[in-house]
Amino acid sequence: MPRTFAYVRVSTTGQTTENQIQEIEAAGFHVEPRRIVTETVSGSVAIAKRRGFSRLLDRLESGDVLIVTKLDRLGRDAIDVSTTVKKLEDMGVRVHCLALGGVDLASSAGKMTMNVINAVAQFERDLLIERTQSGLQRAKSEGKALGRPARLNEQQKRDVRADLAGGMSVSALARKFDTSRQTIMRVRDNSSPS
Repeated sequence: MPRTFAYVRVSTTGQTTENQIQEIEAAGFHVEPRRIVTETVSGSVAIAKRRGFSRLLDRLESGDVLIVTKLDRLGRDAIDVSTTVKKLEDMGVRVHCLALGGVDLASSAGKMTMNVINAVAQFERDLLIERTQSGLQRAKSEGKALGRPARLNEQQKRDVRADLAGGMSVSALARKFDTSRQTIMRVRDNSSPS
């Protein structure tokens, strides 16, 4: 016989999970109190980092049913929700979302809904990539240096080259300039003075 679990989450300690529990009961789902997992954690925290949900995953078995009132209970964004639902589906757990009419997300209608969510997630990823690329190009055109700051300034690089030419070892130079041997070797191997 499948067991029914509920995952209810609120963002702050001032909020209560009672409304979500009542909503689940009003939808006709009977969930034993010991199978209701409540959590107070910000929605911006990825579900994989939520202690309560991690414990719930350990308890779930194939054939179980998980009820949530809204999809945002399962993740911080479309990507996180989609990944979570897929993981639960792979475990054989049926996920019902009350905000979507109580549809089982593993059913045909649920899969269609998840396909739409996945399309939105892909769109979000693509937009993020576009914004990142645009920002990098703008920064480059403004002459800003990209990446992390150089460990050695130009004068130090000249000093490293001079010390290397004078016979000082890479290890000794790394200690002298308080940097890694790799940084010294990069300066050595770079033919241009920049």
